[in-house]
Amino acid sequence: MIVGGGLRRATRRGVRLLRADDPETGWLVRIVLSALLLWAWLYLTPPGAEVRPVLAAALACWVVFLLTDSRWPRLARGALALVTLSAATVAGVPDDASALIFVYAGLFTFVLLPRMPMAAILALTGAVIAVLTIVLWFSGRGPTAMLTQPVLIAVLVLFSLHRREYRLRAEQTALLLEQTSRTQQAQARAAALDERTRIARELHDVLAHSLGALGVQLAVAEAQLGEQGDVVGATERIRRARRLANDGLAEARAAVAALRTDVPPLPRALGDLVAGFRTDHAATITLRTEGTPRDLPSGAEVSLLRTVREALTNAARHAPGAPVSVALDYRGPRTRLIVENPAPDPAGTRPGPGGHGLTGARERIALVGGTLEAGVVDGAWRVTAEVPS
Repeated sequence: MIVGGGLRRATRRGVRLLRADDPETGWLVRIVLSALLLWAWLYLTPPGAEVRPVLAAALACWVVFLLTDSRWPRLARGALALVTLSAATVAGVPDDASALIFVYAGLFTFVLLPRMPMAAILALTGAVIAVLTIVLWFSGRGPTAMLTQPVLIAVLVLFSLHRREYRLRAEQTALLLEQTSRTQQAQARAAALDERTRIARELHDVLAHSLGALGVQLAVAEAQLGEQGDVVGATERIRRARRLANDGLAEARAAVAALRTDVPPLPRALGDLVAGFRTDHAATITLRTEGTPRDLPSGAEVSLLRTVREALTNAARHAPGAPVSVALDYRGPRTRLIVENPAPDPAGTRPGPGGHGLTGARERIALVGGTLEAGVVDGAWRVTAEVPS
């Protein structure tokens, strides 16, 4: 059982190595080529003294190439070039195929080596063709052999170059896909961090404003009860504190909802917001969109939504029952949002700074590069917000 388990582990390891190996220049191909060269030298080489020593030297250069390829690539390339050239010098011997096997194996491996300069490939190919042509001419092999062998060498090199180019493109494509994937992951992380920062800012604004105002109202109510005995005034402060608590709870729920769902397109989100206010406050609110809607940064859309919510809340508080109009304008270079309702004091003509809620809205709009103005214009209270598109 121990022997069987060890055999299975060795088999699995061999399969993993085989799958990870390069199918053209890996260790398996080199083992096969080494066996082929050794077989050619032992059984195909004619007994002539001028061939066997040269091919033996070529075989030794092949061994040097195998041993030095990973650590000394320049030495390995030189040894492989010597394999090809030395075999080409004896390729003209009649009835001898072993030298050509050395030439083809060495040249094929040389061309397919990773990061092999094109100049070195062309130089070795030209040298092999020249040496092979001279050797065949001196051997009297005739014009057919002198033409056929260089053509075969050229075809082998062209095929190998084609495979090399295909492999390089495949590697570049894989590298590009990996870089693209890393870039997308980095962008996704940056977007997630930006969204978390925005949500954290929204929650901070809601809690800081609501709890701070709530604390002030309760402190005043406590002073009115304890020091002045003003039950009526304290009751009014408590009612105001309860309204602040309800408003803060609604704002907090809206901010938390943004963590769970994506922000819908701005026109649809405004429609949902206006519909909710119509139902909750029994108010007449009109909404119109002008121009072609376009996508805005999420921070800008959320800031505009918060501005509309604050403006509608103020309208319901200071001018209950009065009609309100909301206009979203995409026609200019900047997206503009206008909320307008009849002013409680139509005589005022100078825009006022607004309350704490509008101050927070103005700060949020400024964070996304926009502006917000609020005040009385032509007898109506108007809130105008603009953000870059």
